[in-house]
Amino acid sequence: KKLKFTLFTSITMTSYENKGEKPDEKHSFAGYDHIHFWVANAKQAAAFYVLRFGFEYLAYRGLETGVRDVATHVVRQNKIIFAFSSPLNPVESEMGRRIMIKGDAAKDVAFAVRDCRAIYEKAMSRGAESVQEPKEESDEHGSVVTATVKTYGDTVHTFVERHAYKGVFLPGYRAVDKVDPLATLLPSPGLQFIDHIVGNQPDLKMNEACDWYEKTLGFHRFWSVDDSQIHSEYSSLRSIVMTDYDEVIKMPINEPAAGKRKSQIQEYVDYHGGAGVQHIALNTNDIITALKNLKARGSEFLTVPDAYYDNLKARLAKSPVQVKEDLDVLKSLSILVDFDDKGYLLQIFTKPVEDRPTLFYEVIQRNNHSGFGAGNFRALFESIEAEQAKRGNL
Repeated sequence: KKLKFTLFTSITMTSYENKGEKPDEKHSFAGYDHIHFWVANAKQAAAFYVLRFGFEYLAYRGLETGVRDVATHVVRQNKIIFAFSSPLNPVESEMGRRIMIKGDAAKDVAFAVRDCRAIYEKAMSRGAESVQEPKEESDEHGSVVTATVKTYGDTVHTFVERHAYKGVFLPGYRAVDKVDPLATLLPSPGLQFIDHIVGNQPDLKMNEACDWYEKTLGFHRFWSVDDSQIHSEYSSLRSIVMTDYDEVIKMPINEPAAGKRKSQIQEYVDYHGGAGVQHIALNTNDIITALKNLKARGSEFLTVPDAYYDNLKARLAKSPVQVKEDLDVLKSLSILVDFDDKGYLLQIFTKPVEDRPTLFYEVIQRNNHSGFGAGNFRALFESIEAEQAKRGNL
């Protein structure tokens, strides 16, 4: 299936053109629906994303809506929807055990689908492990069909069919129109949609996870890199990006590779307790404005040395691509640039958003470039390694 090689800033990525058999409409995906996090305190987690990332309150389900065991707070920014759930009762539960072991983490990467039952039945016929069979729920706003299957680690995918629903989130949720007075003091970052979601695997488990997406969901390989291409002095990784036929869902799958010291992939696996969602990339049309507003809200980002930009200018001088943004402004904000002969992308990564060095976020702007910043991996690794050294984990 490896049919061509594309040059990205002196690093050769393997890209793939074989998309497999085109599915009919009822077996196709429509993108990301939402991300569901299991956290110790859902109310405070939702408030964090409202204040630090500029989300707005959307929906709620809990004691006040008749749900006795779990509280869920839902926030939204444009097409990005995050739901945060916490157990309510002082008794042992699956959610409570997972939070104790893994900390706050993404549990469910939900996909929007056109026919939930068809997607689920096809996945089951191909060996998927069911978590929830298709069920239809309704309220005064219409009905939604959902079903859930298990993927890497204890992460799951819920298939959400909502074309017959007009409510704010899902049946059983109450719309929330409250506005945080502090959140309104700064303008929105303007984050638009989920670009991709990266899943970290233990060593030698990457291909197993990729094969699951290919066999079970009909995804195909989009591009890949290995440790001979992506490495720093101390650590390296292997990565394969899986995507659906229409390429509206991108799921990069990473694993650590042997190095002099512990890689940031292995650090994640150690602290998360296995495979899981490492970072979520949020797309914006204006990364400079987004980053200024996010920093003003207190979000923390990795930085890169000035030498990165000296090298960048030298490489861009030999490229047909013209970066429209002021490179000095990008440098002042530590925004990374990756490019090929057709276009470029701009990206930056937050520091971990909790005490465990696990989940973090990427902000990305694309200009005719469908890659994942492989030309920046070394600079990113070195920035992360500096943070790992502070934590005593390098």
